[in-house]
Amino acid sequence: MAHQLIRIYGRGHLHFITFSCYRRVPFLRSVRAKNVFVQMLDEVRDRYEFSLLGYVVMPEHVHLLIGEPAKATPSPVVQVLKQRVSRRLRRKTRAPAAQLSLNFARSECTLPCFWQRRVYDFNVWSLKKRVEKLHYMHMNPLKRKLVDHPKDWPWSSFPFYSNPKDGLIRVDPVR
Repeated sequence: MAHQLIRIYGRGHLHFITFSCYRRVPFLRSVRAKNVFVQMLDEVRDRYEFSLLGYVVMPEHVHLLIGEPAKATPSPVVQVLKQRVSRRLRRKTRAPAAQLSLNFARSECTLPCFWQRRVYDFNVWSLKKRVEKLHYMHMNPLKRKLVDHPKDWPWSSFPFYSNPKDGLIRVDPVR
């Protein structure tokens, strides 16, 4: 029996959100794909008015640390973000033939999926947990041996925290 994920909204907590590409295929491996994700994140943040305290875009998954949106809950915000990213990336380039040949018969997708349906959402209510989640996400590229130091991975909020003038998009710092 599958466990139902309980999401708690409306308490002003931060949310540590993780979601993955379908079957962990690295659809975000290219510089262009990661840049598109960051651009869409910035646009969705402006539209739904939520604070962005941290993020990291990995080749096959994403971590976000966000405040509760003024115009929705995190669930539809993440849904819109995922839709915009997948539509933009599918418009310009198609997945390689090997990826398209995966058996999607049992999936609910009519086209090869871009994202896993499930989203992990953890409420963060203490400064200790905020720092822990930021550290975890910023160390992800280093742990995966994609870079030698987190400052070398531009698709994260780490550059902002090392120098507020750096970073691809505006980040709302931990207070």
